[in-house]
Amino acid sequence: MGRLDGKVALITGGARGMGRETAELFAREGATVYAGDVRDAEGTEGSPVTFVKLDVSDESNWKKIIDQIGAEQGRLDVLVNNAGVIAYEPILELTLTDWNRMIAVDTTGVFLGMREAVPLMKKSGGGSIINISSIWGSVAVSGAHAYHAAKGAIGNMSRNVAMTHVSDGIRVNSVHPGYIDTPLTAVQAPEVNQLMIDTTPMHRPGQPIEVSYGCLYLASDESSYVTGIELVIDGGYMAQ
Repeated sequence: MGRLDGKVALITGGARGMGRETAELFAREGATVYAGDVRDAEGTEGSPVTFVKLDVSDESNWKKIIDQIGAEQGRLDVLVNNAGVIAYEPILELTLTDWNRMIAVDTTGVFLGMREAVPLMKKSGGGSIINISSIWGSVAVSGAHAYHAAKGAIGNMSRNVAMTHVSDGIRVNSVHPGYIDTPLTAVQAPEVNQLMIDTTPMHRPGQPIEVSYGCLYLASDESSYVTGIELVIDGGYMAQ
């Protein structure tokens, strides 16, 4: 019996990387899964996941996909706000355009997702929202000013909605990955990647599935007494 049998889930940034891994895992565990992304997903033949277009920074996109899920499934049990972008400019080199793009995707996208999903979750009798932050939302490195700001907001946003809607049976938690081997990190400068590996106690990158299993726990009824937490999955980085 699957750990998510009977549940309906929406995962953003679901075309590749952690989002895709999480979408496929949730489907294997019995959920009906929608994966939203601005990119076209590859290798979808035979996948049980429904892939849809979703720009998380666009309010109308969110309304459209939530309405679609409501019409087709009549409920929404799990939302994983995974979509994100990263940039490394320090504050003195950061343009307002780049700042606004980072906030639009990494922070406003989470706000819009929660705001649009909560009413349908309330009608469904409750649900689980999982917001993907980062260890860089809690600790700093030199540079990456906008990314630190955008990811740093997610923990407090999650706790706020967790407390605001606890009586509706909606649990909200954030996940804080360390250095994970994904398409996003693959295009980073090699010296940045090596620094992250060297400063991680396990001395290796995490794999997307290792984060996906953390999301699976938070999405399942196994975590029914868990809300407002920050789940760190980082190979020991934050323990130092």
